[in-house]
Amino acid sequence: MQNKILIIVIIVLSCFAVKVSVKKESVVEEEKKDVEVTLLDQETNEKSNLELENYIIGVVAAEMPASFAMEALKAQAIAARSYAVYKINTSNKDYDLVADVSNQSFITEEEMRAKWQDGFDKYYNKVKEAVLDTKGQVMVNNGSVICAFYFAMSNGYTEDSALVFGQARDYITSVDSSWDKSLKNFEVTTSLTKEEFCQKLNISCDNIVISDIQKSSTGRINSLKINNQEFKGTKLRSLLGLRSTDFTIEISDKVNITTKGYGHGVGMSQYGANEMAKLGKNYEDILNYYYKNITIQEINV
Repeated sequence: MQNKILIIVIIVLSCFAVKVSVKKESVVEEEKKDVEVTLLDQETNEKSNLELENYIIGVVAAEMPASFAMEALKAQAIAARSYAVYKINTSNKDYDLVADVSNQSFITEEEMRAKWQDGFDKYYNKVKEAVLDTKGQVMVNNGSVICAFYFAMSNGYTEDSALVFGQARDYITSVDSSWDKSLKNFEVTTSLTKEEFCQKLNISCDNIVISDIQKSSTGRINSLKINNQEFKGTKLRSLLGLRSTDFTIEISDKVNITTKGYGHGVGMSQYGANEMAKLGKNYEDILNYYYKNITIQEINV
């Protein structure tokens, strides 16, 4: 009887030991795991695998002026990392991201040298510091890494995600970004000949009539009609190469289009982030202002 009890005890202890061993092994494997991004270069159609933080250095270098305040660069690093991880988690293709503005721009170290020239060491080290100081940090909403849209400069407000990308996201709603209004190139006027304007829109040029202008609560154009043909504001921006969808059109001997801000308007305003940083706000303040209902957590892919 004693022998039977002894055998049972040994078996139970052996099972327990195996469980502990497996658990320790899985932890070790997780610690060794490096997150990689598969990046598609649409110009060459080549794919490359990059370690995530090296990729983020290339994104921050491409997407935000390296002269910006450190806290703004850190906020940009986390936004870019969050967007990248969101894409990794949701991609159904043989690559995760595209290396241009259709996802988020990315430049190589060689391109950084060409961009910054004599300032390469200074700016590269600054961007790298911003990325590594926030290493592994992403924004999470309801247990999932968010699709962290961002853009250059607002018209004074950011835009609701649903109005631009057709999908409501409770972590990206319109917020005041008045800092942007005082910036250089906040308001820009572009002139086109009537022929250029009509050709780009594929409309008759006999008599240009603009009507039924529909705007969002932030002043951006949702839609309008030109010669009774309806255009979405986002489509006009694309066709005419406009800086934003907050624009006015004046017809005279030419077509003069005045825009406010720069970019699609959804998520974090990069110039607004820099202005907040100059006022003493840290990257957590900036991110929690432009994105709602988020927590900043360590990556878990």
